[in-house]
Amino acid sequence: MAKKDKITDKKRALLKATLTLVNDHGFHDAPMSKIAKLAGVAPATIYLYFENKQDLINTLYLEVKSSFSVCAFKGYNKDLPVKKGFEIIWYNVADYKLNQIDEATFLSQCDNTPMIDEGVRKEGLKHLQPLLDLWERGKKEGIIKPLSVFILYAYTIYPLSFLMAMQERNLCGLPKKVRDEIFQATWDAIKQ
Repeated sequence: MAKKDKITDKKRALLKATLTLVNDHGFHDAPMSKIAKLAGVAPATIYLYFENKQDLINTLYLEVKSSFSVCAFKGYNKDLPVKKGFEIIWYNVADYKLNQIDEATFLSQCDNTPMIDEGVRKEGLKHLQPLLDLWERGKKEGIIKPLSVFILYAYTIYPLSFLMAMQERNLCGLPKKVRDEIFQATWDAIKQ
């Protein structure tokens, strides 16, 4: 194995360990020593890749946000009609949240914590730009209610995090028929 591969493997192991510990115990109960132990590296190794815990968390956030956006915009084209474009994005996000549970759980925690630096959070928002642009176009065309992007996100994307958590606790299932009903309710909430 080449030296570069070993470095990448160790960095990847540290990021995965951080994801696991944060999801299982929260940000504050995921000390560097536990992260290193779970990753199978010496604690000092962390500092070869990350300045500190904040840098590690911010890096993980941006990596997960990036993988989220790749999934969210698969098959999306900005020239699609607003509803069709939103439908593609929404179903992609639903699939991500229901199938990439560890990553989706981490992003949900990041939405509700001051642990992510504000500049990093803003950088993470850039990953959602195609959706924000779609909403702006929808508002200009009179298709979507003239609400802030935060309200639109709260009514359309954020409920998926709640439903994902309910599915994980075996309180509700989300088969295709139910997802179709949820999408229709979501669309009804934001359309003009």
